[in-house]
Amino acid sequence: MWEKTLARPAFPFGRIIVKRRVVEEYKGDSDMAIEEARALGFIYALAMFCIAAYLWHSKRWTRKMGIVFLVITLALGFLIFSPIIPWQFQSLILRDARGVGGPLVIAAAGILVMLAMSFLFGRFYCGYFCPVGAAQELASLAPVPKVRVENKIWPATIRWMFFVLFILAGYLFSIGLLRLFGIRDFFLLIISTGFFIFLAILVISLFLYRPFCRFICPFGAIVSIPAMGSRFKIERTGACISCGTCEQACPTNEAKKADLKAECYLCHRCLDVCPVDGALVYRRVKEQEGREGT
Repeated sequence: MWEKTLARPAFPFGRIIVKRRVVEEYKGDSDMAIEEARALGFIYALAMFCIAAYLWHSKRWTRKMGIVFLVITLALGFLIFSPIIPWQFQSLILRDARGVGGPLVIAAAGILVMLAMSFLFGRFYCGYFCPVGAAQELASLAPVPKVRVENKIWPATIRWMFFVLFILAGYLFSIGLLRLFGIRDFFLLIISTGFFIFLAILVISLFLYRPFCRFICPFGAIVSIPAMGSRFKIERTGACISCGTCEQACPTNEAKKADLKAECYLCHRCLDVCPVDGALVYRRVKEQEGREGT
C-alpha cells in the first residue's frame, strides 16, 4: 500500500518529462528541417547563378529560359521560403539564428559569397533567383501600360534611407522592418495585413518595374555597389548604331553607354529589341576595354 502511494505521484511527473522530451525532439527535427531547406535554397541560387552566367556568356540564354528560372524560384519561395537573402540579411542584423536557418557566421559568409558573385557576373541573384524579385519580374511581364522612372537618383536615395532605418531598427531595437511588407506571410500563405501589403506591391509591379527591389530592399542597396564594378556586363560593340532602342526598352534606365549597370537585373529586354545582331553582348569588361584601346 505504501509503495503504491509513492508510485502514483511519480507517474504523471514521468509522463510530463516524456512529453517534454518528445516536444524538444520534434522542435529539434523541425529546426534541422528548416536549416536543410534554407541550405538547399542557397545551393540552388549559387548553382543556378553560375549556370546563368555561363549561358549568357555563351550566348545561349533566351527569355524563355529566364521565365523558367523565375517560375522555379517562385515555387521554391512558397515551398521552402528560400533562397530569400533579404530576409536572411534581416535575421542576421537581428542576430536571429533560427531566422537564417543556421549559424550566423555561415549566413554572413553566404551573403558575402553572393555579393562576390554579383561583383563578378552582375545581379543574377536579384534578377532570377530571389523569390521576391521573381514574383515582381513575372508581374512586370503583364501587357499593361508601364510607368518609367527616368531619374535614378530618387529610387537609390529612398532605398538607402530605408537601409539606414532598417539597420538602426534591427540592430538597436530588434525590429525587423521587412516584416511590415509581408514577405514571410505571403510566401507562407499566412493571411494577414502584411500578406495584402506584399500583394499590393505585386499589383504595383504590373505597372512599375520591381518597386520593392528598387525602392526598399536593403540587400538590393548593398548588392548595387559590387554590381557597378562587375567584371561581366552587357556592353555595346562597334556594331552599335546608337539608335536608342535598348534605352527605351530598359525598365531601370541602365542601357546607356556610360551607365554603370548598378540596377541592371539582366532581364534581357535590351538584347531582345536590339535591331543589329552583335551590337549588344554580355562579356568581360576588360575584353571590351582592351579592344577599344587597340
